[in-house]
Amino acid sequence: MAYARISVTLPKAVLAAADRRAKELDRSRSWVIAEALRQSEAGMAPAPPSRVVRERAASPYGVREVAEARQRHLIADLRRTPAERLRRATDLARLARAGRRSGPRAQIIGFDSYEDFYEWKKARRAGA
Repeated sequence: MAYARISVTLPKAVLAAADRRAKELDRSRSWVIAEALRQSEAGMAPAPPSRVVRERAASPYGVREVAEARQRHLIADLRRTPAERLRRATDLARLARAGRRSGPRAQIIGFDSYEDFYEWKKARRAGA
């Protein structure tokens, strides 16, 4: 698609409204104005801001992935008996106490699930 640069003079209030709309939609000012023209050309009036359905912007922190991993972990834990859950919690507490050190930590490690962390921690304790 070819683009052309134009210059448009708008009343300050209209420009401010376009900027607010762009921020609401997480789009550029140019996109908002072009979309308004497309809708006008199609004979449709732009939808008022309160009626617009939009997806939330993807989080840079992987919130959805973390939530899904936590849900998988919960479902897996619910399949265990209460005795198994208690044993796993006790084992993890024992590993945590054994791994305490004084002073600052030298590394930061991320895990996709609690099971990954637990396996890493077990392997680390077994090798130490």
